[in-house]
Amino acid sequence: MKQIDVLVDDVLLEIFDFYVGMRTETWQSLVHVCRRWRSLVFGSPRRLNLRLLCLPKTSPKDKLDVWPALPLVVSNNIGNIISILHTDNLNAVLGQSNRVCEIFLRNILDWQLENILEAMQVPFPELTNLKLFKHEFRRGETLSCIPDSFLDGSAPRLRYFTLDGISFPGLPKLLSSATHLVELRLDDIPDSDYISPEAMVALISVLSSLRILSFGFHSRQSGPGPESRSLPPPKRSILPALRRLDFKGVTKYLEKLVTAIDTPQLEDMHITFFYQVNIDTPRLAQFINRTPALRARDNAHVQFRHWNTSASVVLLAQSSTLEIEILCELDRRLSSAAQVCNSSLHPLSLVEDLYIQHRYYLWPRDCKNDGIESTLWLQLLLPFIAVQNLYLSKEFASGIMAALQDLVGSRITEVLPSLQNIFVEGLRVETSGLFQENIGQFVALRQLSDHPIAISDWVKDSHMK
Repeated sequence: MKQIDVLVDDVLLEIFDFYVGMRTETWQSLVHVCRRWRSLVFGSPRRLNLRLLCLPKTSPKDKLDVWPALPLVVSNNIGNIISILHTDNLNAVLGQSNRVCEIFLRNILDWQLENILEAMQVPFPELTNLKLFKHEFRRGETLSCIPDSFLDGSAPRLRYFTLDGISFPGLPKLLSSATHLVELRLDDIPDSDYISPEAMVALISVLSSLRILSFGFHSRQSGPGPESRSLPPPKRSILPALRRLDFKGVTKYLEKLVTAIDTPQLEDMHITFFYQVNIDTPRLAQFINRTPALRARDNAHVQFRHWNTSASVVLLAQSSTLEIEILCELDRRLSSAAQVCNSSLHPLSLVEDLYIQHRYYLWPRDCKNDGIESTLWLQLLLPFIAVQNLYLSKEFASGIMAALQDLVGSRITEVLPSLQNIFVEGLRVETSGLFQENIGQFVALRQLSDHPIAISDWVKDSHMK
């Protein structure tokens, strides 16, 4: 202790700043050490970002009456469940509207939202972070609507805003005042709160500081109607700071949205489409081509997920990600992935490393390598004309090799013409005679066509990026 006492105040504050940044209330242990430390901490509330964490089960008297009037963080994000016993505590803290700077509440039920909204009809001038999540077991249900009087219709300091599964028809009015918004997440938007692509563009085009935009609809019913015009607007809106864009909905909606915006700094784009028979996105392709970071592709991952019945195509570069996921039934995953790969995604023609893999669960045991599946595999692989290295999970190796060995004569290089190496997971323990026969025939045919390939074992950890 004597050694640290020789440090000047500025050095101590640097140390405190690092320590306090770990958790919201770590500063409380510092003020109990000695009078000097207590004086330094309370004398630098802004530099040390001093805040009080208020949990639903915490009595307001334990926070509001004991400590100085510091900014308040209202949260139940560490396992605390809001119960009927806690609503009085929550309302008492929210009653300090001039001090609340962050609100983060998960698993909200309808009656709880009504209580929360009742306490939030006044201005919250210090509020910078607001995140409200519907209860995870109430998906598909619509909670009470947030009224236009929410936050007195203004949020001038709001920087991070998330609504999950909660209806808020007056959202455009509130966001028109949130000119410093950095992150906007609107997930599981109820069908009743449908926001047209044109309205969404108008909403975000004035948010010049926005870095993250994520929005998704609850169902495929939220989409432009047949009467919606298809003509592009005369001028695109520029979102100068946007780095990440997440979307969940139908292709027609996204096509209209990306036609109306330019995002020169966009690095990550994650798209989830509800299943539809025809998946073609020419305007999305144009958007990708005019977005510098999304044009370059180092490798591609075609992934099949069992747990949420989806297929996705993930394109990766050193500093960017483009993912297109299709929510579909189990037996439509392969055809959906093949559609995505053939839907005007020009970056696929530049990919040199292709990974075909499962995520979390195995490929269904009843999936047969019949003629239809072979055709779909060939269709999926067709756009990858520059691929030199192909990595196959063991679930797909047999089916893909059966499809490739069907290519004979002049067709042998029709698919994957630049291929040089195939890496197969578990190759050393593969016992299927049919697999060995198929892969042997394919290698021999490529050798005869003067396009030799090598087969190696794929140890995933050594190749995954």
